[in-house]
Amino acid sequence: MDDFDLERYDYTLPQEAIAQVPVEPRDHSRLMVVKEAGHEHHFFYELPDLLQSGDLLVLNDTRVLPARLLGIRAGGGQAEILLLHERSAQQWECLVRPGRRLLPGSKVTLGGGVQAEILTREAGGTRTVQFHLPPEVPFMDWLQATGTLPLPPYITEPNLDPERYQTLWASTPGAAAAPTAGLHFTHDLLARLKERKIAMAYITLHVGVGTFRPLTATDIREHVMHHEWLTVPEATVDQIQQTRQQGGRVIAVGTTVARALESASAEGSLRPWQGWSGLYIYPGYRWRSVDGLITNFHLPKTSLLILVSTLVGRERLLALYQEATARGYRFYSFGDAMLILGVGRSTDGRADTGLCH
Repeated sequence: MDDFDLERYDYTLPQEAIAQVPVEPRDHSRLMVVKEAGHEHHFFYELPDLLQSGDLLVLNDTRVLPARLLGIRAGGGQAEILLLHERSAQQWECLVRPGRRLLPGSKVTLGGGVQAEILTREAGGTRTVQFHLPPEVPFMDWLQATGTLPLPPYITEPNLDPERYQTLWASTPGAAAAPTAGLHFTHDLLARLKERKIAMAYITLHVGVGTFRPLTATDIREHVMHHEWLTVPEATVDQIQQTRQQGGRVIAVGTTVARALESASAEGSLRPWQGWSGLYIYPGYRWRSVDGLITNFHLPKTSLLILVSTLVGRERLLALYQEATARGYRFYSFGDAMLILGVGRSTDGRADTGLCH
């Protein structure tokens, strides 16, 4: 059997290991540190001591939209609309429920009397939806007043503070889900990292719900990756280049950052970049821009789990997950974290396929 068989990316997790609420303070989550020579168990607040002066953390500044909208269908009955990304003024690509009833031409009445009209059904099952608002009402103002955060379906806690599903630096609205690796940081931790001369830079990648969907293709190479909008600004590229010149490491905070930097390096070297990316990282991928990764523990049979496996090796990663389960680590969006260090870099400046030599 080979590492392209989807079944090789499955594992069993007890229901009680799925974190329903985040720890408080944020940085008291546990942290598994994975190096080429082995692994260690720490807490996230120890991060400044686990990195080196001169390292650079790259963060995703996307902000989760209150993208979940509830309404009533024109013929009666409830409806749910989940915004994915904006196509044009007041026109969005969305997921809808019930899909079998919300066909092109259907209308839904939402909060404030706003009507949503289903225009088209796309190949992947999403809908293009036109929202009809009065000209004097800005769409984002209405959305903030009407929508709710689209928490992952495995989180059932009803009284969660919405800000707890945002990173401290979330500033660019557009995501349908949080870049969860960033949820572990506190203001105190950021200050201590700065004191240790560990710098921060920012990209924007608006996380889509497709990120968390399990793969269905038996051969993982046949998976068609969803697309997400991202921006890697020139200032971040300059910081990364300066970090490298001074011998520092570039640590991606989250798989979204890793995908953004690698997308911006698709032509061989990192450059400022903006656009839609459907980059799919699976075994055999050669890393170009990332020396380390902070990430949470991911769902089985997902592109996120497969991405992380390219850094540490599939067998080793699943063994680490098994140990994390035995030690009581908390999984998924509000769970604990993993810090992966030591991604090997080849002489041509590209990273090799990971720590699994």
